[in-house]
Amino acid sequence: MSAKYLVMAMRTPAFDAAVIEPHRIFLQELLEEGRLCESGKFNDGSGGAYVIFAESLEAARALVSRDPVHLTGSSELTVYEWEITVSP
Repeated sequence: MSAKYLVMAMRTPAFDAAVIEPHRIFLQELLEEGRLCESGKFNDGSGGAYVIFAESLEAARALVSRDPVHLTGSSELTVYEWEITVSP
């Protein structure tokens, strides 16, 4: 059974805008695989977040380690298991 994981992607001083499109492609691939729940950027330009489905925290970390923003050092990714307590 999959759980939800919140991925916080905070930009580093090494952020390069050229990574945005590869990052979007990565997220689109996760969506097509049924692993992406939602995603979005922060309006202050500091980064963004996305929610994925994975079997474990380790699996979630392994999955997001392929994100181009991580691979290029453009963003620091932190993964949290997220227990939603209120939903529509």
